[in-house]
Amino acid sequence: MFAHEDYWGKPVTGYGDPDAGLLIVGLAPAAHGGNRTGRVFTGDKSAEFLMACLYEAGLSNQPSSIRRGDGLELIDGYMTPVLKCVPPHDKPTAEELSNCFSYFEQELSELRSLKVIIALGKVAFDSCLKYFHTHSPIIKKNYPFGHGNWYKMPGEHNLVSSFHPSPRNVNTKRLSQEMMVSLLLSIKGVL
Repeated sequence: MFAHEDYWGKPVTGYGDPDAGLLIVGLAPAAHGGNRTGRVFTGDKSAEFLMACLYEAGLSNQPSSIRRGDGLELIDGYMTPVLKCVPPHDKPTAEELSNCFSYFEQELSELRSLKVIIALGKVAFDSCLKYFHTHSPIIKKNYPFGHGNWYKMPGEHNLVSSFHPSPRNVNTKRLSQEMMVSLLLSIKGVL
């Protein structure tokens, strides 16, 4: 499908406003999204869904994200993956997650204005819990994953869990645009 394009094929870090109040955390750059474009949540079906929702909620300046340099700007937002490279078969190993954790940790420590972190999917949510546990011991089982669950975390952060905007979740109606926009609007109200 993208045979005519050059692939980025390198680690993909986050992007957005370094003074953002909102951090959007995903799993990894998609094979034909971030791995191709060099920007997470860009150029694939998950990005189409997420960007349309962010735009509808007033958290981005345009409803699509096709490629690097397409003019997309997040409004009071920053977006990053917990894994910086595409995991084989989209199934990250514990070793891969561990190898990338210090990079994720560093990004979070540099985002000093954060109020809300939304974790897209269970793996991203677990990585966020690991981050908070590392800096201020928490009991992870007290934070169950589920779409729209809000938790007050140490350091005055709010952690929100969400189903991942993958085609599988969207096509099976586990996650709808209405559900995601509603959640994003409630987050925007806190920002």
